[in-house]
Amino acid sequence: MKQILAFGDSNTWGLIPGTGERYPEHIRWTGILRKAVAKEGYTVLEDGVCGRTTVFRDPFRSGRKGVDSLAEYKTESLSAAILMLGTNDCKTVFRASPEQIGSGLEQCLDLLEERIPPKKILVVSPLLLGREVWRPEKDPAFDRQSVETCAALKSVYAQIAAKRGNAFLAASDHAAACHADDEHLNAEGHEKLAAAILGKMKESHIITV
Repeated sequence: MKQILAFGDSNTWGLIPGTGERYPEHIRWTGILRKAVAKEGYTVLEDGVCGRTTVFRDPFRSGRKGVDSLAEYKTESLSAAILMLGTNDCKTVFRASPEQIGSGLEQCLDLLEERIPPKKILVVSPLLLGREVWRPEKDPAFDRQSVETCAALKSVYAQIAAKRGNAFLAASDHAAACHADDEHLNAEGHEKLAAAILGKMKESHIITV
């Protein structure tokens, strides 16, 4: 089967909002997508890591730099890729601007495009962080500025994708973070995002049907 890489963070891994638990495969957007594309001869390889960034080294959690993981990735067998990163880059510890995060995204794209044509890569800008995500009972790794930075990524990523010839989708146009933690998809959100990604992949001819 032709392989599609889904490369992202905890919303690709399938973290259940407000917990450290993971949704089962049939609820995760990656699992829903896998089932939908199987009949067309594709499979989806899930590579979601909680806390993953584009290029930033988290001083509190090792092995989270997406660019490092992609540099070691065996991409020869991949037909396409979905790249959804940026949420964790908005953490206060990095103090990164939307443009700096966009630069990190481009470094990830550089590695993917060594073996996958740009038109076969779907860039997905992240969900919006909820206005209260920074509260102690939610995720104090973020602050109010993080919320604004995350919201600006849609425009930055859209421009990058257009420049490079990648397909683009804004996750925030189709799903929202659950209020339980203002950061992660609930089951309904996973279903909506899967449908949006499938539609964009067909529309952009990333997959052929």
